[in-house]
Amino acid sequence: QVQLVESGGGLVPLGGSLRLSCTASRSIISVYTAGWYRQPPGKQRELVAIDSRGNTIYADSVKGRSTISRDNAKNTVYLEMNELRPEDTAVYYCHLLFSGGPDSWGEGVQVTVSS
Repeated sequence: QVQLVESGGGLVPLGGSLRLSCTASRSIISVYTAGWYRQPPGKQRELVAIDSRGNTIYADSVKGRSTISRDNAKNTVYLEMNELRPEDTAVYYCHLLFSGGPDSWGEGVQVTVSS
């Protein structure tokens, strides 16, 4: 089982920026898909961004102000978000799918955008 630890969340001002990190307990070189999801209060979990071998997909709500990236040397996947809005308030989860398995979820990190 691969452990994922997310960090970088917290209280962020409206219009501000953040960088979330997801560090794995093993090498992520074989990661086929790295993704960030979020669950706003009272809502279902939703996709934020996915990186699949360099092909990226972003939710329309974050497109143009978010970037997903990875640093294989640090076993870490990042999500940078700018121009934060109140609707970005959510618990953010990292998900990694390794080639041939397994897939792992992080425990989530809270992001709260203050107005």
